[in-house]
Amino acid sequence: MDKNLSRRDFLGLMGGSVAAMMLPNSAGWANTGKKPNFILIFADDLGYGDISGFGLKKSPFETPNLEQMAAEGAKLTSYYVPTPYCAPSRATILTGRYPFRNGVVFNPAPDGGINSVGLPDSEITIAEALKEAGYASICIGKWHLGHTFKYLPRRQGFDEYYGILYSNDMRPVQLVENEKVVEYPVIQATLTKRYTQRALDFIERSFSRNRPFFLYLPHAMPHKPLAASEDFYTPDTPDDLYADVIRELDFSVGQIFDKLKQLGIDDNTFVIFTSDNGPWYGGSTGGLRGMKSRTWDGGLRVPMIARWPGKIPAGLVNNSPAGSIDIFPTILKAAGVDIPKDRVIDGRDIRPLLTSARAKSPHNVLFGMQGPNLATIRSGKWKLHVRTPGGLPKLRDDWVDPRGPDGVTLIAPYEQSQPKDYPGVIGGDKAKNIMLFDLEADPAEQHDVSKKHPDVVKRIKAIYEKTLAEVPDFEQPKRFKQLRRLKGGELKYDN
Repeated sequence: MDKNLSRRDFLGLMGGSVAAMMLPNSAGWANTGKKPNFILIFADDLGYGDISGFGLKKSPFETPNLEQMAAEGAKLTSYYVPTPYCAPSRATILTGRYPFRNGVVFNPAPDGGINSVGLPDSEITIAEALKEAGYASICIGKWHLGHTFKYLPRRQGFDEYYGILYSNDMRPVQLVENEKVVEYPVIQATLTKRYTQRALDFIERSFSRNRPFFLYLPHAMPHKPLAASEDFYTPDTPDDLYADVIRELDFSVGQIFDKLKQLGIDDNTFVIFTSDNGPWYGGSTGGLRGMKSRTWDGGLRVPMIARWPGKIPAGLVNNSPAGSIDIFPTILKAAGVDIPKDRVIDGRDIRPLLTSARAKSPHNVLFGMQGPNLATIRSGKWKLHVRTPGGLPKLRDDWVDPRGPDGVTLIAPYEQSQPKDYPGVIGGDKAKNIMLFDLEADPAEQHDVSKKHPDVVKRIKAIYEKTLAEVPDFEQPKRFKQLRRLKGGELKYDN
């Protein structure tokens, strides 16, 4: 290979010839006539209880389209992300690898001066793997896997990008198309609407070109600052902005299914809906303890719905543990694409869980991380906190969000959720190192049973120690001493 030719350039040149050989071959799943399409909808900070049927029989929010999706497909009720916050979770769902393997254990943040964090070029994303099989791909929404040029989405296998490169509360909030800023400041009330329209347009274009596609739709919402378009915003009830946002997200899902049916490709499209971590203030954990940023299940367990008519039985519910590490190999297997053999892929093909309520988890354990540290291990019904999951935040009424709307550089409603809108269960045994919970009997993690089951602690801790040896030492990234209000309009973050 030419030394000046990058790995991604080489894959791109090979894509056309390889595509003809990469026909789907997964028995019972792959369509022998056409390659399946894939849509991965990744909500931001959507809680386990934000959709009815996860933890709570009835959610406090209206989600008829997501409930219909579950009725026509499968729900996984013990589905975990590897960290209770943004970037590492996103790196994992796209690579099938835990954060300690893919290298993203911190959140990039331009206003915090954290510009050196991003998904390494050596990692292989779903988009990159599917490109070899002739797939068109787009990322629409929150990227958060690096905002400097070497980390941008089109360097990671995506053909197109449209969205905000990091969280929608990190300044400068600017809308980027491919590698160009196209709007600054951003009217956040229209984000969900515009992201959805872009998604519908991409589906239409891919269909008209007779190309299989991968649509990755990592929505901005319901991450703070919350914002909904005029059709959904209800200013007469100022305490339910979160509900407005969820209704619009749900409507977006309905529009996507309507488009698939209109084009006649509904039966050939595998759609997954999930979230990157637990909820912030205003959301619901569905009766789980904790919230975003904590390694209680309220921070790590999220809803997961999968739908593919004719492949996934309607109304199926599976309670076996699975995780976002599993999306990469599951999509690749469904596409008939080989899983990379030159690296550890932590995920497993979970199609059996999506076709049988009795199917068991392919994992002996699932790991949770807090920053660069292994923190939790889920093993069957047991969950061991090796490191303390953290206590309650200070539920003060006078809390001021340093990244809140200001009407100039960050444009969103002022009526944001506050600490009083705590999303998780409060109470239970005090947080500390080494806590064991029986999640079947105690899903809210109220009663530490580590002293009653020392044998279980010993067994799981041994697995933890073995895996800990594989975790490298991560240096803290350089950062500003305090947040800065950077000027937008360009992909520059040193002003």
